[in-house]
Amino acid sequence: MEFFETAFVVSAHRLDQLPQDNLPEIVFAGRSNVGKSSLLNTLLNRKQLVKVSSRPGKTTGLNYFLVENAAYFVDLPGYGYAKVGKDLRTQWGKLITSYLQTRSQIACVVVIMDLRHGVKHLDSELLGWLRQHGVPFLTVYTKADKLSGNERSRNSSLLDAGHGLRPDERIIFSATSRLGREPLIERLQTIAGIAKR
Repeated sequence: MEFFETAFVVSAHRLDQLPQDNLPEIVFAGRSNVGKSSLLNTLLNRKQLVKVSSRPGKTTGLNYFLVENAAYFVDLPGYGYAKVGKDLRTQWGKLITSYLQTRSQIACVVVIMDLRHGVKHLDSELLGWLRQHGVPFLTVYTKADKLSGNERSRNSSLLDAGHGLRPDERIIFSATSRLGREPLIERLQTIAGIAKR
């Protein structure tokens, strides 16, 4: 399965800059440096459509990508990066909270976590907020290629338990080996109503 038509649309820093149509939006959220940009590039089969940076905190707006003229993939700024100035972190937080609270087009929030790490407070907060507000979500555990099969199983079970997730609420993923790419594409096509090709 592939997404053949993909285009960058806008990097929005205010809600009035968001697209005005009613296409479904799949939102990608995660802590800084969890591999969000690499995941998006792998999903869309592009090398640098989403800029990958070795410097966490590079994404500063809501970056919209039109996929198959049927849905938007929305790349949020990474959260939890201490070296970004406090004012910018506050600004991001207000923008993202307002966006998640008011945007009726959101079909799903893809919450991305690094499989190598344990349960993080900010991830728990986000999942709790999404549950409380009834926002659909799917969790993706990235960087699976950096662990052995046994380590993947152990770490994914620990994250599941720590976040109260069922195995069907998450996908194990690697941008390097492309593990999990097809199941993730299939889930997102179903969620957003993107026709399968």
